[in-house]
Amino acid sequence: MKIISMDVMSTGVIAYYVLIASRDGLFTPILANTQKGAYADPVPQAVILTAIVIGFSIQALMLVGVMKLAQDNPTLESNEIEKNNMP
Repeated sequence: MKIISMDVMSTGVIAYYVLIASRDGLFTPILANTQKGAYADPVPQAVILTAIVIGFSIQALMLVGVMKLAQDNPTLESNEIEKNNMP
């Protein structure tokens, strides 16, 4: 549940960033024979794409950790797992 909640939170932040960054009347920065106008900045798009990739890799790493914990501890109670793994 913690992994799913972190994924939902990450998706919400990305969606909020896309909502704030979207503006009307901007053109894509592609060179062509068109009139010059206000161009959209590609940097926020690159930042969001990077955030999606990093979020996916972190989620995959956390799922591997949960798989390892599930092999070592045959319970679903996180309190019991924490008690068994305390130094």
